[in-house]
Amino acid sequence: MHIEPGIVDGAKIALSYATAAAAVTYAAKETFADLRKSNFASYAARALIATVGVFFFFEVLPHFAVGVSEVHFILGSTLFLVLGAAPAAFGLAAGLLIQGAFFAPIDLPQYAINLTTLLVPLFALHALANRIIAPNTAYVDLKYSQALALSTAYQGGVVAWVAFWAFYGQGFGAENIASVFSFGAAYMLVVLVEPIADLAVLFGAKSLRGLERSGVFTARLFNAA
Repeated sequence: MHIEPGIVDGAKIALSYATAAAAVTYAAKETFADLRKSNFASYAARALIATVGVFFFFEVLPHFAVGVSEVHFILGSTLFLVLGAAPAAFGLAAGLLIQGAFFAPIDLPQYAINLTTLLVPLFALHALANRIIAPNTAYVDLKYSQALALSTAYQGGVVAWVAFWAFYGQGFGAENIASVFSFGAAYMLVVLVEPIADLAVLFGAKSLRGLERSGVFTARLFNAA
């Protein structure tokens, strides 16, 4: 989902600063809500786990350039289900920044674009989870259909934002349209893998109920809302 350098440049890139600022503001709201339910140590531990995970997903797992961007296994829905929305948002932002600063400085001018592309679908995923997961259901008890819906929502949101940035930056020429569609088709293949990853992680988490009060997982992982 790293938008290719030059897709959005000049004065147009200013829009990404506004969208990223809005996303960060909402992330701050989610962080305060998380802290009211847990404590700072728990939040910090989950944010650190998310950051390490995101860096691993981006830099170590297979990724390849397709069309206007790159295809990555982000596992955004997994991070959300295991760690919570606020720590997941922090991890996505920090992991992306660390990768750019130390391994891909060419991506830093597009940081606000990529940050928006990662965070806004995460918050949409959070809203969807509140609608499709019953309050008396712990995340470890999710069905495949629910995991698929969450993963599809997140990955679809990422693709939609990449398409927006590409069309906003380069217009609707035939070549740009083809590049966007090739990226979208490749990226949606990730949807076939991520729900399985979600369920595998949730299945494994069932054996970790002894760590329920450790603070390293979101409370909803093991408990109903």
